[in-house]
Amino acid sequence: MRILLIGEYSRLHNSLKEGLLKLGHEVVIVANSDGFKDFPVDYSIDYKYSKTKIINIARQIIVRLFKYDFAKFEQGIRFYLLLKKFKNFDVVQFINETPIKTNKNLEIFLLKKIFETNKKVFILSCGVDYLNMKFDMENKSKKSILQPFFQDSSLTKEYNSLLEYLKENHKKAHDFVLKKCNGIIATDLDYVNAIKNHPKYLGLIPYPINLNKLVFDELKIENKIVLFLGINEWSYNQKGINYFEKALEIIKKKYGNNVEIIIAKTLPYNDYINLYNKAHILLDQTFSYDQGYNALEAMAKGKVVFTGAENEFIDYYHLTERVAVNAKADVDYLVNELSFLIENPDEIIAIGKRARAFVEKEHNYLKIADKYLEVWHNC
Repeated sequence: MRILLIGEYSRLHNSLKEGLLKLGHEVVIVANSDGFKDFPVDYSIDYKYSKTKIINIARQIIVRLFKYDFAKFEQGIRFYLLLKKFKNFDVVQFINETPIKTNKNLEIFLLKKIFETNKKVFILSCGVDYLNMKFDMENKSKKSILQPFFQDSSLTKEYNSLLEYLKENHKKAHDFVLKKCNGIIATDLDYVNAIKNHPKYLGLIPYPINLNKLVFDELKIENKIVLFLGINEWSYNQKGINYFEKALEIIKKKYGNNVEIIIAKTLPYNDYINLYNKAHILLDQTFSYDQGYNALEAMAKGKVVFTGAENEFIDYYHLTERVAVNAKADVDYLVNELSFLIENPDEIIAIGKRARAFVEKEHNYLKIADKYLEVWHNC
């Protein structure tokens, strides 16, 4: 089977590709490498000229004055120039409903060409899209990345890119893609409620994790317990990083030299994942029900991860013991959970083992690739 994967978030399509290749399929990824994370792709549409020093100065001025980013247009043009390579695939999958990330009219034009020249097209509900934004806006008490915005409207600048998904020009793209596609697939429990009643909903397929690339070393605690916090400046509030930072300040004062705290900011993927190798505990995000990619890869390495692990997650996977620590936007709660682990290091080791076993059982990239093949075949 020939498979084209358009777009990339947090290595999802790369891991899926690796599984599909193992199963004997031909797979191509076209994407922009997910920005600074710099994931590998077969065909890059990442803007280049717009990054050069002189042009970028003009770009920033135009963005501020006219709210128009011509880097997106460049990205669309790069996709257009590659269009002849993206024909006659058995399956095409978009990382979300606007995977090219260009101007909306150009996006629709390019996606129309994909629909016209390939057999089946599927959409992932992964990250932000129209249906999830609409659902979260209508359910303000729900745990979601919009919670900080609901509490503090001064965060509009950080949330502008998300609010764009509710505007009419994006809804036009959403309507077009959902009408034309063969189906939409949720990638974790955070996206299910918003799309489960859509007539083209095909169910939840968990994230694929290539365990061959993530070595499990049983945690050993000798002198200090190492805590790791990775910060992406573009999603600082959406991840609830401020709650983790405040909790870590208290933990540092409380435990002093018994803990080591590592904080990393906006790093490429390979640098990021290598930096947390020495950590026992990783702080991921506070506003989710389920784990995203960063959390799952750390869990695969046997780390104790503070992330989404709500009752919905526990019930869905029929868990009886903790495989991760459910993170909440509550500093006292985070301090109490961290303190318990620091004072009970055997529990850190036990959760780390269970975390790896969970990822092996539920997220193995070959098993997940098979699930995708089954869903694609049946539509």
